[in-house]
Amino acid sequence: MNTIDDVLQTVPEPAGADIRVDTVTYDHEGTALEGVLAKDAAISGPRPAVLVVHDWHGVNEHVEARVTMLARLGYVAFGADIYGAGIRPGDDTAGQVAGGFYQDLPLLRARATAGLDRLRADPDVDPARIVVMGYCFGGSTALELARTGAELVGAVSFHGGLIAHEPADVSSITAKLLVLTGGADPVVPDSAVQAWQDEMRTVPSIDWEVVTYSGAMHAFAVPGTDSPDHGAQYQERADRRSWRALEAFLDEVFAA
Repeated sequence: MNTIDDVLQTVPEPAGADIRVDTVTYDHEGTALEGVLAKDAAISGPRPAVLVVHDWHGVNEHVEARVTMLARLGYVAFGADIYGAGIRPGDDTAGQVAGGFYQDLPLLRARATAGLDRLRADPDVDPARIVVMGYCFGGSTALELARTGAELVGAVSFHGGLIAHEPADVSSITAKLLVLTGGADPVVPDSAVQAWQDEMRTVPSIDWEVVTYSGAMHAFAVPGTDSPDHGAQYQERADRRSWRALEAFLDEVFAA
C-alpha cells in the first residue's frame, strides 16, 4: 500500500453508493480559496461531516483521496484550502509557505474557520456533528481550530506539529482530541509531545488521547513520502492503524 490509489482502495465504495467529488470555491476576506467536497448522493438528509486540512503541499490528490474515503464511510467531507486558490507549493517552497502561517496563527485559525463555515453551510451536513482532521501542517491546523472553541465534536492530528502555547491556550477547547504521532518523528520529538500533553493537563476536563506508532517518521500516512534522511517516510503499518483509529474515533464522537 505505497500509492494514493492503494490507500483509496482500503475503503471500498459501498454497493449502491453515488460518490460525488467536486471542486468548491469559497472566500476568506477577499482571498479566493479552492477546496474539494465529497459526499454520497445516494444518502438523503443531514449527516456527520469531516473537515480535512491538507499538509504543506496544499489541496492535492492525497486530500481528494481522503475525502473520498470518508464519503464512502457515509460522511460529508470537505478538504479545506488554507493557502489560497492556485497555491500548491512543491517540496522546494512548501516549508516557506507553511512557515508563513505558523508565524501567523490568527490567520491560520481564520482560514480553517472559513473552511469549517463552508462545510457547515452544506445542506447535507448536520452542524452539530463535525470533526476536523489533518495531516502534518493540517494536523497542527486541526488542533489550532479546536483551540478557538469552534463547535466541533472532535479534532484529529495525523503526524501534525504539536504547538504548545505559553501561557496555556486551552480553556476554549470543547472538542475531543486525538493525536496520532510517529515514534521516530524528528519533527515532533518526545519533548514536543510531552509539552503538548502538559498543556492539555492544565484543563483536566479536556478529553485527549495520544497514540504513538513505533518506527514511524514524519508524514507516515502520506503515500509516496520517502525522505528518511529528512525524517519523513511513509509507513504502511502506521497509516493503516491510524486510519482505523480515526474510524473508531468518528464512530464514538458522532454517536455521542
